Amino acid sequence: MKIARLTAALPGAITACLLLAAPVAVATESPWIPLGGGLELGRFPLAGSGPAPAQVQVLRVDPRRWELTLHGLPSGGSVGYTAREWSRREGLVAAINAGMYQEDYRTHSGYMRADGTVFSRGTNGYLSAAAFDPVDPKDPPFRIFDLDDEPLASVLPRYRRVVQNLRMIKRPGVNRWTSQERRWSEAALGEDREGRALLIFCGAPLPLDRLIDALLALPLGLVAAQHLEGGTQAQLFVAAGGLTLELAGWYEAVFPAPDPNRQAWPIPNVIGVRARDGR
Repeated sequence: MKIARLTAALPGAITACLLLAAPVAVATESPWIPLGGGLELGRFPLAGSGPAPAQVQVLRVDPRRWELTLHGLPSGGSVGYTAREWSRREGLVAAINAGMYQEDYRTHSGYMRADGTVFSRGTNGYLSAAAFDPVDPKDPPFRIFDLDDEPLASVLPRYRRVVQNLRMIKRPGVNRWTSQERRWSEAALGEDREGRALLIFCGAPLPLDRLIDALLALPLGLVAAQHLEGGTQAQLFVAAGGLTLELAGWYEAVFPAPDPNRQAWPIPNVIGVRARDGR
């Protein structure tokens, strides 16, 4: 979404329902679907006072077995691609928003660098930075840093791919989002206790502080998370293990109900998942 604004047309393939109260995590026996070694899709219902539970879908990625990538638009050219299109262009098995963007519809709203290309030099007060591809192999292959504990200047020399976003959960699992009543669908990036990446999508428009509480109550082992995108621009695409999943969100103040005939909107940046060499 553009900064301070959730707008745009409503994408298709939406699995969203509106809840009227704070969600509660619902236990399930087998939430994880294996998609390949170190890659799993989890589906978790969140029960509320609405007529049907919302569902959180989580792609759990072992970064030692799968490469986490970061993609943005070069200067000029396209206005972006859907998560599905980004995946096809870059050879990804999954893609999710890399973060919000500015009024030009292409520039990431915080710092963003990948493989020597700086897509956005602007830093701001966002207190979360996700880092992939360490310079020193002794460093974790994936880490979400709290920038009030470890400044961005100390992270940048250590990782080749870094993206700064709004913080949802501070290590070791503290909800840092202010209570609110505004509701939107959510795309988020999390880290669990084992250092795995969690690509999180909730299609139901919920107050984010309540969604965070529900996520922390789920058996995800969340220790840190950052907000990637909300509302109609939030997307997650997965094509692995014989499963294809395309999810896109909505925003309750813009549209009263999902429209399955709408298509996903182009987005200017994504976090991707790609098979490592030798897989």
